[in-house]
Amino acid sequence: MICGAAGQLGNELVDVFQGAGAEVHGFDLDMDITSYDILAEKVPPLEPDLVINSAAHVDADEAERDPEISYRINFVGTQNLALVCASLGVPLAFVSSDYVFDGLKGSAYSEFDEPCPRGVYGRAKLAAERYMASALDGYYIFRTQWLFGKYGRKNFVKSILRNARDRGGLRVVTDEVGTPTSCEDLARVMYEVTTSGKYGLYHATNQGECSRFDFAREILQAAGWNDIPVEPIQYCDLDLPCPRPPYSPLDNMLLRLQGFTPARDYHEPLGEYVSMLVESGEF
Repeated sequence: MICGAAGQLGNELVDVFQGAGAEVHGFDLDMDITSYDILAEKVPPLEPDLVINSAAHVDADEAERDPEISYRINFVGTQNLALVCASLGVPLAFVSSDYVFDGLKGSAYSEFDEPCPRGVYGRAKLAAERYMASALDGYYIFRTQWLFGKYGRKNFVKSILRNARDRGGLRVVTDEVGTPTSCEDLARVMYEVTTSGKYGLYHATNQGECSRFDFAREILQAAGWNDIPVEPIQYCDLDLPCPRPPYSPLDNMLLRLQGFTPARDYHEPLGEYVSMLVESGEF
């Protein structure tokens, strides 16, 4: 059972699990995870072997302006799923974020580093992680970041291409560093881990790192738009409500230690994705 199945990651999860022969029940807005009563009624008859929660409120700035919406979806929704899964003895998989870290360590974060979220979004995700660990015998937590994929209606890659096309120039921050991650690659890692029975917390991203500024230039280069100017700025210039972790690449240490193969370097899926967007005529 996949919650958030209409999202850019949820769609990839449906494809990957169905492609492997699994019977998949995908839900999005037709399954309100913030209502325990709805979940308690609808989930047990499905008799799932695994529940995946890829549903999320991901607007970190809106979360600062309206904390309850983030806590309701990112924490309470996960809490409700955990309660139902606990009653059924079913493992729950949850997609978390690099925002659980403050980004001040100066090097990549492993699963053994202590979280310290700076904003509401990160606090909601961390609270959901900790609740799952206390309520469930079997769970999978996947911290990831900077997602892009073919099902995404809105992501950083599309925003860069759209703004470059419409405005003829870009202003992009240099003081946020992370790892662009392909939803397709992440879904494949999640499939491998969740079908292994090796419960726990995992960092799951593509490999490599870059700033948002360098990421934008790589997107334009992949599209063949090398003449678009990109002005380097800092986050303080944007005056956004949510503080971003300035340096938060995720070390996929537990994937390596448990014998899983981490995803490939991000440049490869990024090039494939941008080529697909350009060739399709979307940009």
